[in-house]
Amino acid sequence: MKKQGAQAYPLTDSSRREWLKWSACAFAGGALTLGASTVKAQELFDLDKVRASGVLKVAVYKDNAPYSDGKGQDMTGVDVALAQALASEMGLKLSLLPFDAGEKMDDDLRNMVWRGHYLGYGPADVMLHVPVDKFLMVENRQALIFAPYSREVLVVFHAVDRLPSIQSGLDLQDLPLAAERGSGAASTLIGFGGGRLRSQVKMFPSGIDAAHAVIKGEAAAAYVSRAQAETALHASGRPAAGYGLTQLTLPGLADNGWPIGMAVKSSHKQLAHALEAALQKVRADGRLLAMYRERGLTLVAP
Repeated sequence: MKKQGAQAYPLTDSSRREWLKWSACAFAGGALTLGASTVKAQELFDLDKVRASGVLKVAVYKDNAPYSDGKGQDMTGVDVALAQALASEMGLKLSLLPFDAGEKMDDDLRNMVWRGHYLGYGPADVMLHVPVDKFLMVENRQALIFAPYSREVLVVFHAVDRLPSIQSGLDLQDLPLAAERGSGAASTLIGFGGGRLRSQVKMFPSGIDAAHAVIKGEAAAAYVSRAQAETALHASGRPAAGYGLTQLTLPGLADNGWPIGMAVKSSHKQLAHALEAALQKVRADGRLLAMYRERGLTLVAP
């Protein structure tokens, strides 16, 4: 997901990073009930086809640490670990299909879920890290979005010796701040109060880099996702007590984040059933929680 500007209606032109800005829309909570109606022959054929291939093709974002990062089949991260667990539960081998985020989430769903990219790759059997959002579902009926497994939450990651507590955006005044270049969170931060924080914000290539700036003393606070902040803190080996992760609602943002789940082609309901059943097992036996904890992350319930 690359740079974007503010939109008149949030989700009509949204990419992965832009969810950091426009998460105020109504999000669907809980696992999707896929129904128990009679399954059409084509739907059965699609699940049987995946099983017959012996391989589950999973689309994951490139450069999306701590969820999916690295090269080709050697990628690492929570989404990669989850993809491996889902494939194992279904008795299949895993084949990752890493891809660059498009300008809009609609592009990603089209390219990786239901049609395929014009360059000749995709679609995958399932795409991970999809916002489980009602409006996105309505606008992309060719895709079935379901099975939220976590929740993305924005935080102000701050050094407590420089910024002990935060009650509002006004507490960030006159302090060096950090944010991810091109992200909606950055746009919201620099736009706060008509731009009163603009001159204080330094942009970094990723949210993890912005969080590292706080740890290195280059910034007093960074506006990033909780997962990005925790990834930087875990890598640094610094005591967590020296830093705060404060949820701060700025204009245009929801205070409780947004759920992330999966997507398959809309006609592939039997495949969705199988994936959701596999996810339930991975969650129930503690493997999903372990995927987060071993990376120093908090699993926020969807």
